[in-house]
Amino acid sequence: MSKLKIEIHSFSYKKGGIPKDESGNGGGFAFDCRGILNPGRVEEYKLQTGKDSGVQEYLERQTEMPKFLETIHNLISITIDNYIERGFGNLQINFGCTGGQHRSVYAAEKTAEFIRKKYPEVEVIINHDEQPQLNGHF
Repeated sequence: MSKLKIEIHSFSYKKGGIPKDESGNGGGFAFDCRGILNPGRVEEYKLQTGKDSGVQEYLERQTEMPKFLETIHNLISITIDNYIERGFGNLQINFGCTGGQHRSVYAAEKTAEFIRKKYPEVEVIINHDEQPQLNGHF
């Protein structure tokens, strides 16, 4: 049985749109983070990303992001369990927001952490499509 590879993307709806699934499976999940308050509209966070502690604290304390992600993590767990059981090789999970800088980066990072903790047997690859400088770790 092959190891499940989960590719997670943060992206911008305005710039690139939903990332193409290069695995040949034709897609996966796409979650729209634009319903969460945007820290990019707060002056002190404009130049930061979802990996910066100020942005993370804002999203965790001032928005519905924790509840949003809890719901998503419950939903994707159903599919991950099923894909592992059936021996599937690939799953793509995409998080989009306006600029692909704050909310989607945060959601992608937290989801990667969740999957790595709950499913240590799967491979997780994270891509921040609008923030290539953040892609140095997998």
